[in-house]
Amino acid sequence: MRRELLDYALPPELIAAHPPAERDGARLLVLDEPAAEGGPGHAAVRELDRLVAPGTLLVVNDTRVIPARLLGHKVGSGGRVELLLVRRLGEATVSDGGRQVVAERWSALGRASKALRPGMRVVVDEVRRQQQVQPTLCAEIAGPAGSDGALEILLFSPAGLPLAAAIEASGHVPLPPYLHRRDEAADRERYQTVFARVPGAVAAPTAGLHLTTALLDRLRARGVEIAQVTLHVGLGTFQPVTVDDLDDHGMHAEVFAVPAETAAAVARARERGAPVLAVGTTVVRALESASDPERPGQVRAAEGETRLLIQPGHRFGVVDQLLTNFHLPQSTLLALVAAFAGRERVLAAYRAAIEARYRFYSYGDAMLIRSRASEAA
Repeated sequence: MRRELLDYALPPELIAAHPPAERDGARLLVLDEPAAEGGPGHAAVRELDRLVAPGTLLVVNDTRVIPARLLGHKVGSGGRVELLLVRRLGEATVSDGGRQVVAERWSALGRASKALRPGMRVVVDEVRRQQQVQPTLCAEIAGPAGSDGALEILLFSPAGLPLAAAIEASGHVPLPPYLHRRDEAADRERYQTVFARVPGAVAAPTAGLHLTTALLDRLRARGVEIAQVTLHVGLGTFQPVTVDDLDDHGMHAEVFAVPAETAAAVARARERGAPVLAVGTTVVRALESASDPERPGQVRAAEGETRLLIQPGHRFGVVDQLLTNFHLPQSTLLALVAAFAGRERVLAAYRAAIEARYRFYSYGDAMLIRSRASEAA
C-alpha cells in the first residue's frame, strides 16, 4: 500500500497530552456493519459492557511497561545522556572497581551532546551514603547493536541492587515523543493497564489503558470471556514509515506469547459461534501471528518474535472485532486498522471523530469496530 493513502489532517489541539480523569471516561466511536446506514455511533468506554455481546471472547495484552527512559551523565565529563531501553539481550559481566559485576545486555537508543563511544560509562542514578556518593545504576556503552542506530549497553548496579528494582526506581516512563512533555508521577499508573503483568514493553498497549477492574467485572458478569496474550511493545510502535510503499517498510521484531489457555479460549469461542474481540493492535498482531493455517479461525499456543506487518490485503484468521485508539497518519498501526475495517471506512470514521472533537493517540479516545470489512479496501 502507498503511504499517502493513509494520510489525514489532525488539528494539533486534538492530541491528548494527558489521560482522561477516569480510565473508562474516554469517548468511544462505534463502527458496525460496513453497509449500515448513517455514520458511526458515539458512546463512552464505560458503556462497553452493553456494547459487547454475551459470549464474546475479549483478549487483552498483559505486557507491563518498564520505565525505559534513563537520564544520566557521562563519567568524567559529566555530559548529559539519555538512554531509551529497547530490548533485553541477555547477561554479561563488567569490571567495576576491580571486581566483576553481573550486568544485563540491552539494545538501547542513546542521545548525548557528543557521540557515545564503546567503553564510556554513564551514571543513571546515585545516592549519598555516609558523606559519599554511590552510583546505584550505571551503563557502559559496548558498541552498536544493529543497523537501526541502536547501541548495545551493559546495565549494572554498583550498589548491588537487583537490576529490575534499580531500573524501576531510576527510570522514567517512556511517553511517546508526540506528547511533547516529560513524564509525571501520575504516568506511572496511567501509562500502564490494570492487567499489566509481564515486564518488557517500552510503550503501552494503549487501547487497554481504558479498561478498569470494575468494567472487566461487568463484562464477565454479562458472559464475556477474557483471555490474555503478551506482546512486548517495542521501538517499532514509534517508528515512522519513511518509504513510499509499506511493502518496503522494515518492522522491528517484538516478543510475543499466546498461551495454551488462550488458544483453548479461542476454540471455545468458535464452538459457541462467538466473536473474538482484540483489545488493541498488539493483540491483533499476536493472535494473527499465532493463527493456525490448518484450522481456520483457531490459534496455536506460540511464543517467539513477530515482524508481522498487517496492511490492506491481509486475510484475518482469528480476530473478528477490535477496540483501538486513534493512530498517527501514515503509520503501520493505521494500516492495520484500515486492513481490518476498510481504508475508506476508517478514514471516514477518523474525519467524523475529528469533527466531533475526539482526542487522539495514546491518551486519547477509542474506537470499537464490531465487524471486519468483507474485502480489502
